[in-house]
Amino acid sequence: MTRPFLLGLTGSIGMGKSTTAQMFADEGIPVWDADATVHALYARGGAAVAPIAAAFPEAVVDGTVDRGRLRTALAAQEGALARLESIVHPLTTAARQAFIAAHADADLILLDIPLLYETGADAECDAVLVVTAAPEVQRDRVLARGTMTGEQLDLILSRQMPDARKRALAHHVIETHSLDETRAAVRDLIRTIRSRHA
Repeated sequence: MTRPFLLGLTGSIGMGKSTTAQMFADEGIPVWDADATVHALYARGGAAVAPIAAAFPEAVVDGTVDRGRLRTALAAQEGALARLESIVHPLTTAARQAFIAAHADADLILLDIPLLYETGADAECDAVLVVTAAPEVQRDRVLARGTMTGEQLDLILSRQMPDARKRALAHHVIETHSLDETRAAVRDLIRTIRSRHA
């Protein structure tokens, strides 16, 4: 049997990536979630806790990584982000490879990776899907969550590859303005991939 087709999913914050990933899961497609993996690595007993404690002692509280304290540490230290990435990326790569191996009998696997292009993970994918929305829709969605300010959003966006560049690199693009249209586009894409790679 051939190996699973690996479809990478990415998109800037507020573009509907998590909703789209859930739609793939609803269609029976195994979904690997990079964010959930990082949360597990940062939790008590997670593989990233000890190395992060060594690099950023102020960021670990009661055996877990405190994301707020970690953000503060990253902002305060030159080269801190590269140091953090050198800890976290090998661990997430190993988790992703284990997930793929565990679902070797699937015909299609979705790899939900927010920083897919930024981390070079697109090289492991057979194709990449980028989800997108108008900038004002993106901003409204993020600010409606109530978890960050407009200034914090702007800082995040400044560190992410621009949406236009992601779309230019992608094999597939889905606009996420409407749930029904997004779901239909997801189903169409699954059919297309299966017909081409059966």
